[in-house]
Amino acid sequence: MAGVVVVGAGMGGLAAAARLAAGGHRVTVLEQAGTHGGKLGELRRHGFAFDTGPSLLTLPQVYRDLFAATGGPLDGVVDLVPVEPTCHYRFADGSEVDVPHDAAAVPAALDAWSPGTGGEWAALMADAARLWDLVGEPVLQRPLGGAADLVRRSASVRDLLALSPWRTLRTVGRRRLSDPRARVLLDRYATYSGSDPRRLPGLMTVVPYVEQRYGGWYVRGGLRRLGDALFDRCEELGVRFEFDARVTAVETSGAGVSGVRLAGGARVPAEVVVSDADATRLYRDLLPDRRARRPRRALGRVVPSLSGFVLLLALRGRSPRPHHHRVLFPADYDDEFDSLFGRAPRPVPDPAVYVCSPDDPAVRPDGHEAWFVLVNAPRQGQVDWTAPGLAERYADRVLDVLAARGHDVRDRLLWREVRTPADWERDTGSAGGALYGSSSNGPRAALLRPANRAPVPGLYLVGGSAHPGGGLPLVAMSARIAADLIGPA
Repeated sequence: MAGVVVVGAGMGGLAAAARLAAGGHRVTVLEQAGTHGGKLGELRRHGFAFDTGPSLLTLPQVYRDLFAATGGPLDGVVDLVPVEPTCHYRFADGSEVDVPHDAAAVPAALDAWSPGTGGEWAALMADAARLWDLVGEPVLQRPLGGAADLVRRSASVRDLLALSPWRTLRTVGRRRLSDPRARVLLDRYATYSGSDPRRLPGLMTVVPYVEQRYGGWYVRGGLRRLGDALFDRCEELGVRFEFDARVTAVETSGAGVSGVRLAGGARVPAEVVVSDADATRLYRDLLPDRRARRPRRALGRVVPSLSGFVLLLALRGRSPRPHHHRVLFPADYDDEFDSLFGRAPRPVPDPAVYVCSPDDPAVRPDGHEAWFVLVNAPRQGQVDWTAPGLAERYADRVLDVLAARGHDVRDRLLWREVRTPADWERDTGSAGGALYGSSSNGPRAALLRPANRAPVPGLYLVGGSAHPGGGLPLVAMSARIAADLIGPA
């Protein structure tokens, strides 16, 4: 059997390890942290439990396929439940709308909130469905080595024109949606890839389409249970894990990869290396091989995604109007993107605030609530989040913003935990704590991330910084692509 080393036990690395082990490979996973899951983290304290990463699963079929292909059904190991409504939105004028889990019910809900918007949104999603047909299977779920591959995958010039790479998500919203609040709602989906709607290709209307077509889902006990189930599946398949094992180099010979070097000098030989590390870190720091010069140069032009500032709030009592997911928009959404992507990045003064508060007894003591609060933030390095007092002052600011938007929880606060971009960088190894790998600001960035097959034979990339991108479904797709390229033992 071929020896495979997987660098990183994030969800992409775990998914790749499971598929390769199921295919007969002898797999070792090396993880610099003390546990598995990567950005799909968890904090447990005093009866409260918080997902510290993703809080919503879309495209659950990707994980159903993964588990079915590696030994047993997903629904046998986790309890996957629909989130209803998928999200509650509050706008600067005080108006509110719930977006239902059922895609068929979305137009009526939007019409009740803003007459005429439901029909406009339905027409926009119908066009997004055609775009999904173009990119879902042909592009996102197959290896992509560059622009030439993208052209070859397109059945005709008409297909390429349908992608409209010269239009941005913002342009699409202005052309297709007459209510400015509906445009804000569409802009929000740019942040799913850590991007700016003014630069994100209009192709990314597929993001709300996928969320609404396939629904938003939650795993009882927290999404971390999905990572635990995948880790358990790997162990059942004989995958060997080494934690607190920091890889400092991917070693190569003329024929390709030969193994990896660990901090402290130990060497682990391998015929195949699958990297779940950030692609920039891989090519810049771990792989001095001259064959990596081209992707190294390309990554030098890539803008990493935005990061996030997170509050984990243990709250006394229950809210009168609980929602699993809610987004509270500011009056000036453009100021947020100027703050994040402008020439002088700064913490957003008046940010959009995302709150996840599952009504799940497994994550809170009876009668209380556990709130995960996220605001988009500049990366570590753009702002020094380790500066004395900055994190706590900004945490207070976020609580003030929540209060101003009708959710004053300051007098209910039992305790809080603050996570900054500096923490994400330290814990996950991502550049500056970028949550989504590279941003999708521009057509090339959106569709032409680093290839899953590296130019060095035997080296493969998975995870959010490689094709097809970040997010739970996409990193699992990257793992399937890599495993198919490697093939069975």
